[in-house]
Amino acid sequence: MKVLIIEDEKTLAFEIEKFLKKAFYLCDLAHNFKQGLQKLDLNQYDYILIDLGLPDGDGLELLKNAKKNNPDAAYIILTARGNLEDRVAGLDMGADDYLAKPFFLPELQSRMQAIARRKFNVTEELISLGAFNVDLQRRFVFFDKEQIELSRKEFDLLSYLLLHKNRVLTRIQLSEHIWGNFADDDYDSNYIDAHIKNIRKKLNVYAPTDWLETVRGVGYRIKKH
Repeated sequence: MKVLIIEDEKTLAFEIEKFLKKAFYLCDLAHNFKQGLQKLDLNQYDYILIDLGLPDGDGLELLKNAKKNNPDAAYIILTARGNLEDRVAGLDMGADDYLAKPFFLPELQSRMQAIARRKFNVTEELISLGAFNVDLQRRFVFFDKEQIELSRKEFDLLSYLLLHKNRVLTRIQLSEHIWGNFADDDYDSNYIDAHIKNIRKKLNVYAPTDWLETVRGVGYRIKKH
């Protein structure tokens, strides 16, 4: 999943980026209001972390603007401001959570995971997918009790489609949210197709994967009842 970190304390921003990358998130950084707006105009994100005390503008105003271009993102306010009015104002504008500095990075990750569970209505540790079970936390796929080996990108792709079940995702959407900016990565238009083919090949050894649908000319969807 893709995260935008808008934080003017560069040391903290780099620490958050390093920590989240180890947890398999893709991260973009902005260190002020202007950079944040530029990133938001160009990209779609799954999570947006906003510091209220930016040097060239108010983080609450940036949150308001962000909601227009990234309405589906999850928003967490990161700030040294501790008064009730700031927290209430941010939440009233649509923030999903609030963390006052200093905070522990594992707590940030836990808050992000909690938001994802609420957003995607994930209530079980294992999510059933046809004859398979997917453990999003530990990043495993099982058939019965046997673990199936998927590459990091294959699991990222499968889990992202699963979280957005019954929704058609385009190849560009999948590339942006799982591989980052494909324009900077020598993107091949067949890259997504090749990974989907590999996922089907590995899982079809155990059971059919008719729930993983190709929507011709558009992209892919996991059809789950």
